[in-house]
Amino acid sequence: MALNNLLRSLSVVLMLVFALTGKVMAQSVLIPSPPQIAGSSYVLMDPKSGSIIMDENSHERLPPASLTKMMTAYLVEREMAEGRISMDDMVPISVKAWKTPGSRTFVREGTSVPVETLLHGMIIQSGNDATVALAEYVAGSEDAFVDMMNQQAKILGMKDTHFENATGLPHDNHYSTAYDLALLARAIINDYPENYSIYAKKHFTYNNIRQPNRNSLLWRDDSVDGLKTGHTEEAGYCLVASAKRDNTRFIGVVMGTHSADARAQEVQKMLNYGFRYYQSERLFQAGQELMQAPVWGGKADQVSVGMNKDVYVTIPRGSRDQLESTVDLDSVIKAPTKVGDELGRVKVALNGAVLVDQPVLALNDVPEGGFFKRIWDAIKLFFVQLFQ
Repeated sequence: MALNNLLRSLSVVLMLVFALTGKVMAQSVLIPSPPQIAGSSYVLMDPKSGSIIMDENSHERLPPASLTKMMTAYLVEREMAEGRISMDDMVPISVKAWKTPGSRTFVREGTSVPVETLLHGMIIQSGNDATVALAEYVAGSEDAFVDMMNQQAKILGMKDTHFENATGLPHDNHYSTAYDLALLARAIINDYPENYSIYAKKHFTYNNIRQPNRNSLLWRDDSVDGLKTGHTEEAGYCLVASAKRDNTRFIGVVMGTHSADARAQEVQKMLNYGFRYYQSERLFQAGQELMQAPVWGGKADQVSVGMNKDVYVTIPRGSRDQLESTVDLDSVIKAPTKVGDELGRVKVALNGAVLVDQPVLALNDVPEGGFFKRIWDAIKLFFVQLFQ
């Protein structure tokens, strides 16, 4: 019976390999070099897999200008998700918020404005006054909020980012990178999708003043649905944009271009290249059983094996048939096993390059069996190992 279980598990592995490899003799996909991008730094990322399609100087520390406000928005969205504030909360407008220079939502000192309105004013209009008001409301002061921003940056893996304010106004020690900003955009999209539609809105009106979203790609490309522009003399013209076509999404970041039109053109080139030649594929679904693995000394003889999260890869279009997958299970799995126990690893490769190398986990508990069941399984395991 134990040998039958092993053979059955092996057959499931072979089925998984065949499902991913398909046509053994599939031809390689030809992809041209990425387009030249006129910017100080740039990156194109798949937010599902985290794969980088193209980049240049993507870890160079540069002033992010109003791209900073993505972190402010992320923290506000986190506070709402955790129930500490709500869209309907009324935020008092301080003198400091009212006097903050730069782009404005035109909130007035001494009034109170809903969080929802300020969030729209910050994201769509890039209002510095709305941004400071939100920072003060969440943390008590902008300085305290900036401390939260830097803590959150570390949590998200933004290793080359440091904030000095919530708005992106120039400061010598205020910097980020194209790669870090792509990580931040990825977190906004994946963590708080319920608020992401704000980033796609083309206009917002407050105090009878209607202002357009400065992300001109929202008008040029129907697949673009975010995220944020930035501009100062020090930073140049910057843009973080995201688009979704079919089941694939990309994030494009460009920093340090020479004009508002240039930043849109350069990100559009990156997005078009990504969608033309690459696709995002979900290989494994969270909680989906990949196979049954034999368990020794348990109340059950098998345990379900799978992943605890969806697993995506970014691959050249038309190359799915060339994926090769292997599952390497522990040679002996003994009860008790608990949900989440690591029982082996799954690897997926394309043309020899490993795309996925992640643990496979137990999807159900298998308690220890009774005394006689453990003894009997120990005897069977001895002979199985002996003949192996």
